Amino acid sequence: MSTIDLVQLTQQTKKLTAMVVEDEEVTNELLGSTFKNFFSDVTSCFDGNEALVEYGKNQPDILFVDIIMPGMDGIELARKIRSINPSQIIIVISASNDIQKISESIEVGVNSFIQKPIDTKKIIELLNGITSIVNKKRKVETKTFSISLPLDLYDLVNENAKEESISKNAVIIRALRNFYDNN
Repeated sequence: MSTIDLVQLTQQTKKLTAMVVEDEEVTNELLGSTFKNFFSDVTSCFDGNEALVEYGKNQPDILFVDIIMPGMDGIELARKIRSINPSQIIIVISASNDIQKISESIEVGVNSFIQKPIDTKKIIELLNGITSIVNKKRKVETKTFSISLPLDLYDLVNENAKEESISKNAVIIRALRNFYDNN
């Protein structure tokens, strides 16, 4: 594995928010304080029901979930979150070796599974993987967009694109960048 640039990794993860759902208070605090070094905001919840309510208020980019919790377990929480947002990034962090629970979490479609206790190297590898997922997702989201322009502007964009042998989208993006850089 190549070495991971922590500064670059942190610059990427600081653009993201996270939620930790862990019923053990000490572990919750440890994960929360660790992830605060990487994410712009970290919300902590102690059970699935609390997490679901909080998720409805403020959808984080990444959800870190323990499997075994009283009330609604992590798998049921992941299932409900998937029904709200099918593309939500969900990472299971658990000490459970229960193959049934692990296979259920895979069926629900969690993005990753990490075994407790977690060491720093595992966290860094996990965060690197998360940024890759987010970057791929964003590339897909930004590949196509549609914009309605008045006919005279469309003609101008079309002419500029032809003159420079670039796409109309590139002309529009450049114009938007110039506008926002100057304002």
